[in-house]
Parts: sequence; structure tokens; C-alpha cells
Amino acid sequence: MGQDEGYLLDNRRTEAGTRFDALAALFDASTFRHFETAGIAEGWRCWEVGAGGPSVARWLRERVGPSGRVLATDIDVSWTGTAATEGVEVLCHDVGRDAPPAGPFDLVHARLVLVHVTEREAALRSMVRALRPGGVLLVEDADPALQPLICPDEHGPEQRRANRLRTGFRELLRQRGADLSYGRRLPRLLREAGLVDVEADAYFPFTSPACDLLEAATVRQVRDRLVAAGLATDEDIDAHLAAVEAGRLDLATSPMISAWGRKPAGDGSHPLV
Repeated sequence: MGQDEGYLLDNRRTEAGTRFDALAALFDASTFRHFETAGIAEGWRCWEVGAGGPSVARWLRERVGPSGRVLATDIDVSWTGTAATEGVEVLCHDVGRDAPPAGPFDLVHARLVLVHVTEREAALRSMVRALRPGGVLLVEDADPALQPLICPDEHGPEQRRANRLRTGFRELLRQRGADLSYGRRLPRLLREAGLVDVEADAYFPFTSPACDLLEAATVRQVRDRLVAAGLATDEDIDAHLAAVEAGRLDLATSPMISAWGRKPAGDGSHPLV
């Protein structure tokens, strides 16, 4: 994947669990709201792509009930596997390279996945193919280029240092093939993929304990790479982590853009009936 050594934020690292918990705290409520808007109901068949942590798959399993199906896939299911005991099917799968799993599905969802997948066009096509006629695709991805500062209120040296480190982190992502302006293109890409009734919105967390947890875990996970690439020093990182953990920074995330649409039903019937 990309020009370097694969996914920068490897699920096998111990910090991954903290990152998944923070991402769930920040974004699950918004994601679940979109599922509700899609009309999710008992009996639905759902594919959670690039599941990472188990929180979304667990919520889907509860909503679709015993007559439904929830499949959670990732290239590394180290953290997702805990949901398997709750009736979630878990499969090691590369959405950009592997054929889509057996479907069709009423709902396909991917969050913070395609921005990192170099074969993102193939991945999007695969997810659309897996939908039943009338099924819904919801793709949620960050757009770091749309709002590049982790400290939008850059009023002092600690904030400037935080933003320099964030610039270094984005450079590491770019080197691995991440598309840092992908989120804004999602509505157009869904229409070009043949979906109809396409809509989108954005969610932008700013200043919360979960933002602090996510930043600290992320910086610890990429620390060695930042230093090796000459993008930061150990002293910079230690000082930044101290400021984060002391709660002195108003941290933001990249805007999360959620775009959704449905596969044409073909027979004129309501897509979700």
C-alpha cells in the first residue's frame, strides 16, 4: 500500500486500542445517526468495511437482530475479533484487492478507510457491487487538507508546535499513498459509481477529552517515524505530549465527511422496503 511500508497506523500496535476507543467516542454518534436516517431495521444484511474496533459492528448487530447479518472485515482483525462472540461475522479482507464478500447487502459502511487505501477506486466499486438493488452505501472519510490545523486557535508556541507535528504526520500519510483531500470528493464519486439520492454532511469535533486521547495515542504510534524522517525531535514530541495530557491545547480533528446514496432499485419500488 502506497510508497512506503503500508498502513501508518498499524492495528497491531498497542496504541491502536486507545485510538479505536477515542474514534468511537468522537464519531459513533454521528455514524449511528446516519444509519438511522438510512432506515436500518431488523433483518438487514450489513457489511462493515475496515472495521478496526468493534463498536460499530456491535451496534449494527443489535439493530438487525437474530434475523439479520453483520459482516465486519479488515486487513487486520486483531481488535474486531472480540465482536465475533456477539454474533458478528469477522473476516480478514482487503477491500481494495480482494473480491467483495458474498452478499448482497442492504447496508455497506466504511469509516476512515478509503482515505488510506491506495486502491480506493477499486474498493469503492467493490462496495457498490456488494449492495442489493436499493441498498445503501455510507462512506465516511476525513479531509485533512480541508482543515489542516490540529490547533485552529494558534495563539502560542505550544499550539504552533502541535501544528508543526500535525504537518509532519500528514507528510507520513501522504508518503504512504493517503489522499488527504478525499473526503470532499465523496458525493461526486458516489454519483459517478451509479448511486442515486446522494447526500453528504460533515462533522468536526473540537476540544474534548477524546480529541486529547486520540492525539496522544496517534503521536505515540508514529513517534519513531516522525523522528526518523526528520519531521520532529524527541524533545518536540515529549513537550507536545505533556501539553496534550495537561489539557492545555484545544485540539480539533480533521473534518469527517459522510456521504451516502443508494443503488438504483431498478423496479421503481421503495429502496428500503
